[in-house]
Amino acid sequence: MDIFSTGVLKRVVTELPQPAPFILNTFFREEQLDTSEEIHFDVDTGKRRIAPFVSPIVAGKVVESRGFQTKTFKPAYIKDKRVFNPARALKRSIGERIGGEFTPDQRRAIMLATELQDQLDMLTRRMEVMAIEAMRTGKVTVAGDEYPSVEVNFGREATLTKALTLAARWGETGVKPLVDVKAWSMEVTQHSGTTANVVVMDAKAWDLFYADEGVQKELDRFRGTASFNPIAAGEGGRFMGTIGDLEFWVYAGWYVNPANGNLTPYLPDYTVIVSSPQLEGVRAFGAILDEEAGIQALPYFPKSWVEKDPGVRYLLMQSAPLPVPYRVNASLGATVR
Repeated sequence: MDIFSTGVLKRVVTELPQPAPFILNTFFREEQLDTSEEIHFDVDTGKRRIAPFVSPIVAGKVVESRGFQTKTFKPAYIKDKRVFNPARALKRSIGERIGGEFTPDQRRAIMLATELQDQLDMLTRRMEVMAIEAMRTGKVTVAGDEYPSVEVNFGREATLTKALTLAARWGETGVKPLVDVKAWSMEVTQHSGTTANVVVMDAKAWDLFYADEGVQKELDRFRGTASFNPIAAGEGGRFMGTIGDLEFWVYAGWYVNPANGNLTPYLPDYTVIVSSPQLEGVRAFGAILDEEAGIQALPYFPKSWVEKDPGVRYLLMQSAPLPVPYRVNASLGATVR
């Protein structure tokens, strides 16, 4: 059996353990596959109106239909291409007993699974970064080699992006973080109609929040029940407790920034996100423009080939992703310091 055939590679990727990023698993659980290279998504622009009264003896009042906008975005490609070195199959693989216990063919299969897993993990981390940016700012900036920087603006209400300044910052005298969070929750509900009861902070924002005596008095860290199980929701998310119906989470996760090679937190310092399980976040994917993929809608497409001179095997993982918050006003992003 050719373990590098497209059919085998697709099956290997499908059976690999799926990464568990906290934000994607919590708020972007659905998947949308577009049959064109563009991603199409609808933004609900309808207002929460009430039915009009008229006299029973007059004609009915014409009511305008609820509106929405359809937006289109041609996503940048993720093309993770790497050399698969056959010489590595002659050496002991990671975790193998000293002296060796596997054949070269067995090591090659292990190497393939390891490389594909790494490609899948890298793709998922990229999507996690994009999803967080969408929830923090209501926008996603996409930029890459030979791909001009493009800002995807989901059209969120501008007041749902906040940056506290001067005496209003958390940690300043007289500032009550819990008052802010409760007000932000109501603001999200006002603009989206959702129950905005999930609060996600980075560790530094949490330290300022928990330092407040009012928070320490009201926070229930033992009897509170979270809507999202910490293990099922994703890696890096820690359930901290509840106040009323508000759930508090700390997200501690990092990735290597390809721009500078630095270890970077998913959530910038002093970030607070207030959102709802009803965000309706979707992992959208454009079609893969590759003949071997059948130019079809796929979340990702792995393939492999050999260059004859020099004799090198390549592995390539392709994807065209965009996390989309369909109810874009169901999240608020704040910088509190």
